Amino acid sequence: MALVFSERLRAIFTPPKYMALPFAGIDLSTSGVKAVRLAEGIHGLTLASYVEEKLPAGAFIDGEIVDRGAIVTTLTHAAEATGISSAHVALSESKSYLFQTSVAGRSKEEWRIGIEQRLDEFVPLPPAETVFDFIPFEQTDRDETLVAGIGFARRIIDSTLSLFDEAGIGIRSLEGETFASSRALLPRNDDSTVLIIDIGKTTTKLSIITARIPRFSATINIGGHALTLAVQKYFGVTEEEARRVKADRGIISAPGNEEYLASMLSTVSAIRDEIARHLTYWQERAAQGGERKPVSHAIVVGGNASVRGLPEYLESSLQIPVTTGDVFTNLASRDTWVPSLDYTESLAYATSIGLALRDSVSFYAS
Repeated sequence: MALVFSERLRAIFTPPKYMALPFAGIDLSTSGVKAVRLAEGIHGLTLASYVEEKLPAGAFIDGEIVDRGAIVTTLTHAAEATGISSAHVALSESKSYLFQTSVAGRSKEEWRIGIEQRLDEFVPLPPAETVFDFIPFEQTDRDETLVAGIGFARRIIDSTLSLFDEAGIGIRSLEGETFASSRALLPRNDDSTVLIIDIGKTTTKLSIITARIPRFSATINIGGHALTLAVQKYFGVTEEEARRVKADRGIISAPGNEEYLASMLSTVSAIRDEIARHLTYWQERAAQGGERKPVSHAIVVGGNASVRGLPEYLESSLQIPVTTGDVFTNLASRDTWVPSLDYTESLAYATSIGLALRDSVSFYAS
């Protein structure tokens, strides 16, 4: 089952082992394509080129290709703008099935066979139509190995391969969004358990990461565009003007701001409540002991993560520290270079930068 995936591409989790590395990542989402190319210098990796190319509305919905021609054209333009001929590519979190289990055996092949025998417990698809990969992370008291895995429908893999082939872009690996974004945001020696909140245009994606390995993911079908619409409705302005107002005012209390704030909070609170529900469930299970560790802090990223006052608002409700992310965490020290990508804008590039970091041998070094 997964052998086709591993043979045609590199395994989802393992670092590369060959030369002439492009350090390139492409993130295809509902709103468009974000492409990144990194360069290695004497001080480490820096951002060489990046671009965001918007997609026509409805071209790519919930991980499904709707307007193939429009997507191919957009991918081609993004690759040309960044000088990318091949890249690591993200697969939509909404189309993935993240799981963890314990398996007997001492080799990856034995673990794979053990998972294949129970695959229908983890992925609600016929095993013959499923592609999966996994990574071991802990030994149990029963001499078994705990593994974190991810599965996709084979048709998603095949359609993505053919899409990029038509665009003339080589695929070096396919990877789930949660694995890529955590690689960008968390230092390579970070063993903490963290909640990553990725606020996109139409969805908010949650992932809980322990020692840089995703252990839980969920998608909330509310994103930053709902906040833009709330501002647009309140002020009666265009969408572009509403985005500017949203960025300027945020959700910070100020004299004369009460009605505006109420209109914003009616939407933000819906996102907050869903985040709190998932976090509470995890924290309660962690308190019972076992392999789950309590979440110590949260990181907010995504194209709509820069709303003023958002981290503070979430922190007061979730009762854990909440900060905005730094997608350059594992690049060269900022003492040696200055990113050309604005910090606020960079928050939308966590996945594409994390993908590009797959080619960094130093990232995986112990």
